Amino acid sequence: MPQIFSKKANTYSRVSLFCLLALPAGAIMAGMAVTRGPAQTNVGMPLDQPVPFSHKHHVEELGIDCRYCHASVETSAKAGVPTTETCMSCHAHIWTNSPLLEPVRKSYETGVPIKWQKINKVPEFVYFDHSIHIARGINCNTCHGPIQDMHITWKGQYFFMRWCLECHREPEKYLYVNPRDPDKDPRQKAFDLYSLNKYGEDLTPIEWRNLEGSDLKFSKDQIAEGEKLVEKWGVKVKQLTDCWTCHR
Repeated sequence: MPQIFSKKANTYSRVSLFCLLALPAGAIMAGMAVTRGPAQTNVGMPLDQPVPFSHKHHVEELGIDCRYCHASVETSAKAGVPTTETCMSCHAHIWTNSPLLEPVRKSYETGVPIKWQKINKVPEFVYFDHSIHIARGINCNTCHGPIQDMHITWKGQYFFMRWCLECHREPEKYLYVNPRDPDKDPRQKAFDLYSLNKYGEDLTPIEWRNLEGSDLKFSKDQIAEGEKLVEKWGVKVKQLTDCWTCHR
């Protein structure tokens, strides 16, 4: 009986079966890549604002403390945005005729708040409290990226659940307080980084990584210091990963 299929038929069938099985997995991975990419999450993409506010100018160049504008960041779940009166406390005296600040002057005259575009937002079913993170010395850049370098603000992190849990599972890596002024209130230390950089202080590798908003890597000794702070502040690590901590 003559051979119907060639010797390569088995190879073709195996490749076909592999492609048939790999296609759904590839489609799922492609879908995840699209939905988690910058086009959907807006990470790294500045949004147009009614006023082109520059964090780099106000924080890096002028040295204005974050809390001057985000006044409730230490005491409230929300950091808050500055009122028009806050803006005008300076701009009633400088850049008074700048066309870029016309929306600010108009808001001040009419009493209608400026409608800023929200850059960072967690889902409605997620509860996040700024004040408790600041109280433990977590720097703004940990979540918001290198905010002091942003002329027009963009989203610095993806805010995926997995990313939040990395910190909640191992808080000792993020509560580490640098030996500089060890007795200082951690809330103040969270904001000192910008002034230290502005005035040319020698920053440690950890301070630089905090400033850049990049992943932090610690030695065993530094992690041990973080573990001491976890115990000192009574951080209940097991509860940090409970669903109700963020989903209330």
